[in-house]
Amino acid sequence: MGRQSRPEKPRRGRSAGGRACAARPRGRDFAPGPRLNREETMLTRRTVLAGSAACAVAQPSWGQSFPSRSVTILVPYPPGGPIDTLARLIAQEASADLGQPMVVENRPGGGGLVGTATVARADPDGHMMILGTNQTHATNQNLIKNWTFDAVKDFAPVAGVAAMPHVLVVRKEFEAKTLAEFVAAAKAKPGKLTFGSSGNGSSAHLAGELFKVKAGLDMLHVPLRGVAPMVTEILAGRIDFTIGPLPGMISQQLAGGAMRGLAIASARRTPQLPDLPTFAEGGVAGVEADAWSALFVPAKTPPATVERLYKAVASALAKDSVRAQLGKLGLPVAVKTPAEMSAMIPGEIAKWAEVIRVAKVTME
Repeated sequence: MGRQSRPEKPRRGRSAGGRACAARPRGRDFAPGPRLNREETMLTRRTVLAGSAACAVAQPSWGQSFPSRSVTILVPYPPGGPIDTLARLIAQEASADLGQPMVVENRPGGGGLVGTATVARADPDGHMMILGTNQTHATNQNLIKNWTFDAVKDFAPVAGVAAMPHVLVVRKEFEAKTLAEFVAAAKAKPGKLTFGSSGNGSSAHLAGELFKVKAGLDMLHVPLRGVAPMVTEILAGRIDFTIGPLPGMISQQLAGGAMRGLAIASARRTPQLPDLPTFAEGGVAGVEADAWSALFVPAKTPPATVERLYKAVASALAKDSVRAQLGKLGLPVAVKTPAEMSAMIPGEIAKWAEVIRVAKVTME
C-alpha cells in the first residue's frame, strides 16, 4: 500500500523588495476579486491620502499641548545655595499658573558643565529648563577648554530673573575710606595690594580683574577655596580686599561693622546698601559685575512655549512675597524678557572674554 501524500503546504515566495510573502492559492480555489475601474482607483487613493492627512493633523504639536507633563528646572549647582533657593521659589509659585507641577533637579559638576550639557541636549519642548548664570552662559565658554556648548546658539532665553550685586569691601582698619582713595593707594603701591576670590574664574576673581583693567591698576589675585576663607583672610589683614557677592557672609560682616564697603559693581545702587555709590559714581566707569541668573530652554523650542513659560515665571516673580524672600537673600528680582536677554548675552560674553584674555585667566 503506497504512502499517502501529505497535503501540500502553501508555498512562500519573495516579493520584489526581497521579503517573504504567501503564494497565491492554485486552481479553482482562487477567485480573483473584482477589478476597479479608473474612477474607483482614484477615489480609493484619495480616501487613503485624506486619511493620512487627518492622522498627521491629529498629531499634537509641542507648542499646542504645552505643558503636557511636569516641567523641570535644572540647577547646575549643589542644593542649598542662592541659585537653588531661587529655583525652588519660582517652581513653587509658577506651577499653578502652568497647570502642571514644576520641579527642581540639581545637577552640579564641572563648573556648571554637567547641567548645561543636559539641557542643551534635551528635547526642545519646554519641559526642561536650566537656571543658568553669568558663569554658565557668559564666562565659562572662554574659561573651560572642553566647554562645547554655545550660550547663544544652543539655548533660547526664557526670562532674566535676578541679579546678585558684588561689592568692593575692605577690613574696617584699611586706610582708604572711598573708592578714589583706594585707587590712589593702589597706584602708589603697584603690585602690592592683594584681592581675594573663591577661586580662579569665580565671579569675584573676574570682577577684580575687570576693576584692574578699568582703573589701570597692578594688583595681585589670591584664589581661595570659598567665600568663608576669603572673608577670614581679609579680616586678618592677609588680603586687602575683594569684590565679592553681597549676600551671605559679606553682608553679615558689613552689618556688624567688621568690613566697610567702598563701591557697588552694578549699574545702579542696591536697596540693601542705598548709601553706597556705584563704581561709576566713585570715578571708575565700566565696572559692572552683577552675578545674574536666567532661565533657558534648548534652542528650537517653539516661541509659543517660550512665551508661556515667560509669563508664568514673570507672574511668580511679581508677587510681593517672592520679592521679599529673595530680598532677604540679597537677590534683587531683575525680570527680563526673552528678547532683552537675547540682546544682553552677546555683550556679556564679549566683555568677559576680553577680561579673561587680558588677565590670562584660566580654569585649567
